Amino acid sequence: MIEAIAKNLQRGIKLLNSISDEQYSNTSVAPYYSSIGCHMRHVLDVFSCVFEGLETKNVYLNKRNRNQIVELQANLGLQYFDEIIHQLIEIDKKKLEQKIEVIDDLGLGLESATYTLGAILMQAHSHAIHHFASVGYVIYQLGIELPDKDFGFNPTTPKLKV
Repeated sequence: MIEAIAKNLQRGIKLLNSISDEQYSNTSVAPYYSSIGCHMRHVLDVFSCVFEGLETKNVYLNKRNRNQIVELQANLGLQYFDEIIHQLIEIDKKKLEQKIEVIDDLGLGLESATYTLGAILMQAHSHAIHHFASVGYVIYQLGIELPDKDFGFNPTTPKLKV
């Protein structure tokens, strides 16, 4: 699990290594006007929430870092990716079954559910893929090449035979 998540996050690093700060922070693409940097920061913030909650076994998804400077400079995004991947690979695989409480605001106030660490990491991974797909749309609109053919695709997505 950890290897698969890290491999997917490496796709973000590959993208950031191939674009300029101007492309990374560009907010011109309709309809949401969200930059590549905004999506990347958001993806990493979710993982950060998980890691911050490990000690207390309480993950507050509504308390994300939202460090907007990370959205403006690709090198800061790369540093954030490195930090998150480092924390991910440091997880003892025996702890993946550890119970944790996940708290989030679903729109009507805070809700809480019991997860395993593995389950919340799987959710964060799926969330990352979803945002990478959104980034793929922004990339296309900006005329940037995808970093690889699987960027933003869930591994279970059927492949078209061409």
